[in-house]
Amino acid sequence: MIRISIAAIFLATSLHAAEFDSKAAERFANLALACVHKEYPNKISHNLNSDADVAPPRALTPAFYGCYDWHSSVHGHWLLARLARTFPDASFAAPARAALAQSLTAENVAKEAAYLRGEGRASFERPYGLAWLLQLAAELREWDDPLARELSANLRPLEQAANERLATWLPKLSHPVRSGEHSQTAFALGLIIDSTNDAALKQFARDAARRFYSNDKSCPLAYEPSGEDFLSPCIAEADAMRRVLPKNQYAAWLTAFLPRFGTLHPEVVVDPSDPKLAHLDGLNLSRAWMLEGITSGLPKSDPRVASLRKIAAAHRNAGLASVTGEHYEGGHWLGSFAVYLTTGRGLRK
Repeated sequence: MIRISIAAIFLATSLHAAEFDSKAAERFANLALACVHKEYPNKISHNLNSDADVAPPRALTPAFYGCYDWHSSVHGHWLLARLARTFPDASFAAPARAALAQSLTAENVAKEAAYLRGEGRASFERPYGLAWLLQLAAELREWDDPLARELSANLRPLEQAANERLATWLPKLSHPVRSGEHSQTAFALGLIIDSTNDAALKQFARDAARRFYSNDKSCPLAYEPSGEDFLSPCIAEADAMRRVLPKNQYAAWLTAFLPRFGTLHPEVVVDPSDPKLAHLDGLNLSRAWMLEGITSGLPKSDPRVASLRKIAAAHRNAGLASVTGEHYEGGHWLGSFAVYLTTGRGLRK
């Protein structure tokens, strides 16, 4: 049976009801600081072409080798950039900046870009990890800071490689991937639209969202979640579409697509030490920010706004209470989801 500490519940409630301050942010920063340069345990997705490709993670991808897997390392670095930018005077800001500088050297990034473009890697971390890479790049570009400008320039070759890889892929994708894990199309489209500095790729992503989802109706929300989901197929689609439709048109589309939200409730993880079962903790967090995103896409007078906010708050509290760091299976990535939620990174400016 899962046990959530009183302190965790208090933190979750305070993050919902009050300000997300540097003290609350510190525990999320510490989770990322503990893992971005922790090489093992490690789960690599690595295509071997010959014996020469056998190497430890730090040699294969020297910028993003920690946090158990490549995509978690990428969004762990994003977490550090986001929090150091948001709280420049916090006690964790200097260690966060040092960790970013250690990872995002021009030499490390050049090796990452070469790895991404290597033979047999056309689908490497596509789309989830590449979309988070663009989110990291956007965070550094938007951060008015000398170190951020240096790291942004260093990251550019890998950012460009990710833009090219996604721009090649999206026009050829004949159907959306409606999973609740890394392969999902909808969540990645949202990140790409928000993050890319490539005008053609942004347009490809907007066009893909309309192509895939404009005519969808009656999404089977009652069938969710699958037992290992950390993204909701239905809710992520709705969150993607609010990025491409005007408010009134979006409200009408949402009525046809998701006529009911009332059955939605936070999920409970039975064994948080199981890396796949722990995905449901992330689902609570991602549902919370997506429900907030859906609300932001509706006219303020829409009668659904109040109930959506209430459901989002319940998921927010449950999700934040689970980010304890007690188990590395969740600790290496849940902090990123918590920061994306609490800093409102995906909401319209």
